[in-house]
Amino acid sequence: MKHIISVIVFILAGIQLAYAASGRIFVTNERSNDISVIDGSTLEVERTIEVGDRPRGIGISPDGKELYIAVSEENAIAVIDLNTLELLRKFQAGSDPETFAVHPNGNIYISNEDDAKASVYNPRTGEQLAEIQVGLEPEGVAISPDGKQVIITSESTNMLHVIQVPEHTIAANILVGARPRAATFTNDGAIAYSTSEISGEVKKVDMTTYEVVAVRKIADEKAKPKDVILNKDESKLYVAGGRANQVIVMDAETMEVIKGIPVGKRVWGLAMTKDGSKVFSTDGVSGTVSVIDTAKDEVMKTIEVGKFPWGVVIDD
Repeated sequence: MKHIISVIVFILAGIQLAYAASGRIFVTNERSNDISVIDGSTLEVERTIEVGDRPRGIGISPDGKELYIAVSEENAIAVIDLNTLELLRKFQAGSDPETFAVHPNGNIYISNEDDAKASVYNPRTGEQLAEIQVGLEPEGVAISPDGKQVIITSESTNMLHVIQVPEHTIAANILVGARPRAATFTNDGAIAYSTSEISGEVKKVDMTTYEVVAVRKIADEKAKPKDVILNKDESKLYVAGGRANQVIVMDAETMEVIKGIPVGKRVWGLAMTKDGSKVFSTDGVSGTVSVIDTAKDEVMKTIEVGKFPWGVVIDD
């Protein structure tokens, strides 16, 4: 009996191990049509995987088993097995699925830029579950931690569209600065932050009243803010500064700029490790990923990847 129990425990441990987070960093390279796989320990590229024409948005399933990539020019989402790193399948996902976010229930919410809509898909089956009309050129997608609200940014309408889940109705259209690109929620979902590229601003939004409660214009005229993330204790924002070639650190409460961290040219995407110790930025024109030590807010390493890295996600 003890032998049988030991075998069962071993098998269960093996199953758990097979789906344990790898710590890898995955980067979409939109002009080399592939993704770079970076080892989280060595911070070296361990593999390059061809995925299709112009990969951009990227995300991981809640169970940690699959990686999703928006293959924009193919109007598709590519699915990769995170255990084997093999391409499993692709499914059609509407016109120009540039960016998406993964809901806690496993569905994905996609901005379809050409069609002025957001769409909801079950990535396990490829079935479309809903369509929601939004403003012109939808871009960024953010989902509240409880899954009850989704923000879609529309670049040409200059709005944040707040979608209620599961109703999939518009709760609010929030007017913001020119060309909003990305958004992120606080852990309790009460506050959201969003960037506006052309106006060079970061906004703080009360997600109960849907009012903009603070705006900070970045002083550097070259700054075209794109991605935005919060640090672990939510005291700081990290903002991809675009043409400023910096990741800009801001006080999340006061919105004051704390520091600009020089990185590669045309910084777009950001991701932070679960422990909050590192931020990874995709530096599009440089073809690099910058690794930022958040204890010092300094670049600790620069990694060469593919052509025009865009999106980044961490399997941790």
